[in-house]
Amino acid sequence: MGKSTLALAIARRAPAEIVVADSMQVYRGLDVGTSKPSSTERRAVPHHLLDICDPTETFSAFEFVRRGKELVGEIQARGRLPILVGGTGLYLRAFLKGHLAGDGGDPAVRARLRAEAARDGAAALHARLRTVDAVSAGAIRPGDVFRLVRALELWEQTGERPSTLRPALWDPPQVPVSAFLVLMREREELYRMIDTRARRMWEGGLMAEVRGLLQAGYTPDLRPLQALGYRQALAVLGGRLDEAAALAEMQRATRNYAKRQVTWFRREPAAEWVTVTGDEWAEPLAKTVLDRLEGSEGPGSAKGQAGRPAGRGGEP
Repeated sequence: MGKSTLALAIARRAPAEIVVADSMQVYRGLDVGTSKPSSTERRAVPHHLLDICDPTETFSAFEFVRRGKELVGEIQARGRLPILVGGTGLYLRAFLKGHLAGDGGDPAVRARLRAEAARDGAAALHARLRTVDAVSAGAIRPGDVFRLVRALELWEQTGERPSTLRPALWDPPQVPVSAFLVLMREREELYRMIDTRARRMWEGGLMAEVRGLLQAGYTPDLRPLQALGYRQALAVLGGRLDEAAALAEMQRATRNYAKRQVTWFRREPAAEWVTVTGDEWAEPLAKTVLDRLEGSEGPGSAKGQAGRPAGRGGEP
């Protein structure tokens, strides 16, 4: 936890703009449960790729790379430092390594798989994925139609298990990166902060936000509403959980998610892990990062590359 704090600390010291690498913060109307930057933070530093999609739309890693590359070029052309602030590991991997070769998928295959899910249920897709890639099946909830379809689509397109995609399946990276930091905290502190943040979301209007989305006509089966926090709020509204049990489930699921993110980033050889603690670490670390970037020359200089202060507590 702390990626946005570090990015803002850097932006206070150098002219910078933030490109948000978060698969949920792209959606309009999903604010409380995604911990979007506040209006004050957005006024202080330009943020990009926030609130660009309706919850009924799909936003992919392919689209993130396309838009992110364009934004980095535009920010650099203004003489400013682009900072990618991540929450979604696949987006950052795609940005670093290049997007998956091809045009972002096969719409016909995707449509067929979605139709099969609607006809036979998500469990049928999950069972099929388990036969070809048990690792991917174990990492995807049986009801997560979006990720099941994407995994099977990759399998059909490439003949490769999604969990073991070879580097050759990625296009070469288009944007060099000066600093790739992953912030980490000791486990007890991290889990305590996760539990506190989840409680603040619950007390800060998460239920009201979900009610508003349903009243606006959005259906509970939309992928954004299956995200952490939102699916627990839906369970309360549907009478399947009381609020105390829903909060406990949200906290537990978020802690498990953080564990998976640590595992994800352990596979990134370029990642530089930085352990932080307490509340007074951001300004010194921001100074260290900028001093290092400004001391670089040529291809590694801060002006010529995209900055990327990292994930939070193992979160991409």
